Amino acid sequence: MQVIHEISAMQAYSRQAARDGRLLGFVPTMGALHAGHLSLVRLAKQRTQTVVVSIFVNPLQFGPTEDLAKYPRTLATDCALLEQEGVDAVFAPSAEEMYPTDATTVVNVEGLSERLDGQSRPGHFRGVSTVVAKLFHIVGPQVAVFGQKDAAQVAVLRRMVRDLNLPVELVVGPIVREADGLALSSRNAYLSPAERGRPWCSIARWSGSELAAKGERSARVLRELAVQVIATEPGAKLDYCEWSVRHTASGGRHRRWRPGGRGRLLRQYPAD
Repeated sequence: MQVIHEISAMQAYSRQAARDGRLLGFVPTMGALHAGHLSLVRLAKQRTQTVVVSIFVNPLQFGPTEDLAKYPRTLATDCALLEQEGVDAVFAPSAEEMYPTDATTVVNVEGLSERLDGQSRPGHFRGVSTVVAKLFHIVGPQVAVFGQKDAAQVAVLRRMVRDLNLPVELVVGPIVREADGLALSSRNAYLSPAERGRPWCSIARWSGSELAAKGERSARVLRELAVQVIATEPGAKLDYCEWSVRHTASGGRHRRWRPGGRGRLLRQYPAD
């Protein structure tokens, strides 16, 4: 497995794969890998002959008071996991390599980028779409795999790919959960054992699902129920709660909260 740090070297690697007639699959990540990421790698391997994983903590998608500085960085461990999975190359650039000091160009998907995370985290999706557009240009994949947990992000990127006629197929892998039902996330490390033991988020989900099963179809009513349940948790600050339609920027049922005021955690439940 090659570990590549320079853009020019990554582009040369991708050109060689194309000359060899190998379909290239790509899994973009910010590192601190877990089983959810590895499931996306396996999905990419099923569909392509060469798999590249990027590991880059993208400063453009973090707000000024967010957790950029303390976001977990575990490159050596991540590379060992990816080598075990048979990944062909890892692209791990520095921020300076990705963003020259005089860079001013960004990619913004207007309309979608202001929803959900975009409401409480202005500029977040602009940062995501900018870095993913750059990575697509650098890596040149035919297939890119993302996780369903970040459904709003996927909706933004689908629109970007469509609007810019980018020659890449987006594939979405299913959510992978821990034994207690918590969706796997690199930020789960921020949770204390006591916070992990709080059942309120699952109760909110189950309560809403029970009401929906009885025929309730009002997103407003379902949202209000979830908010009421979450409000009973003294350690959580709710950023937003939405019940909405799949395959839009609202892509499912979302609750984002901050345990004890620390890093944000997303709980997204697909609406089947």
